[in-house]
Amino acid sequence: MGKDILMQIEENSRGFSKGQRLIARYITENYDKAAFMTAGRLGKTVGVSESTVVRFATELGYDGYPGMRKAMQEMVRSRLTSVQRIAVAKDMLDGSNVLKYVMSSDIDKLQGTLEELDRQSFEEAVNAIENAGHLYIVGMRSSAALASFMAFYMNFLVDNVRLIHDTTANEVYEQIMHIGPGDVYVGISYPRYSSSSLKAMRFAKSRGAAVVALTDNQTSPFAAIADIKLYAKSEMVSFVDSLVGPLSLINALIVAVAARKQETLAQTFNYLEGLWSEYEVFTTDKS
Repeated sequence: MGKDILMQIEENSRGFSKGQRLIARYITENYDKAAFMTAGRLGKTVGVSESTVVRFATELGYDGYPGMRKAMQEMVRSRLTSVQRIAVAKDMLDGSNVLKYVMSSDIDKLQGTLEELDRQSFEEAVNAIENAGHLYIVGMRSSAALASFMAFYMNFLVDNVRLIHDTTANEVYEQIMHIGPGDVYVGISYPRYSSSSLKAMRFAKSRGAAVVALTDNQTSPFAAIADIKLYAKSEMVSFVDSLVGPLSLINALIVAVAARKQETLAQTFNYLEGLWSEYEVFTTDKS
């Protein structure tokens, strides 16, 4: 379904019953909250039955209420401000076990990522990374931690890894100004998407580099630019970005590249173990 739910509501509004008009008005005015409600809770909030909410979802063309709620969540994810996130989290977590809720949600995101990830795209990304002339890894704001993690381990596996730091916009372009054909640009961004990261990806694409996007779904602005798209489920918990799914995807990329470089990797780490021991990089103190 190409149109977002607000457009669907506007186009179908003339045929709504009284109860459906109540639902439509609430969603239009409070979509940030409605996106995370059950059908029963939404019905209770607006004063209609749960079955009326389900019929409303079907009327809009969704396959039941879960499909409509998913559409609402996808629409709002990049729109919510930090203040709105906090308000939504309060409604979702009020009176519940926060530890259990957050970890259970992360488990769901990992399972969803595994089920929906395109295996062919994953292999294409591994091939591109393995054969890159230069590998540029870019993640800004909360995604900077993911980019740093990926770059740390890719440095053991491939030559010419460059972690692009989130500084001023001009300095980002200075760091990637030599990118070109034969190079690979890995852009990592999840809602709320970084505009600086998006512009840098466009620049890399214009220079002829192969572009890999690690993002949340096909509606992401990064997916429209990338040659290879890898989607991982992310989540908003209060003002915090929960990026367990994306981190697991990056782990899989690292391990897949490492599996293709077993012989050279063993030589690398034999050498490193000697250095680590000589310069006491790791402590052996057990006190």
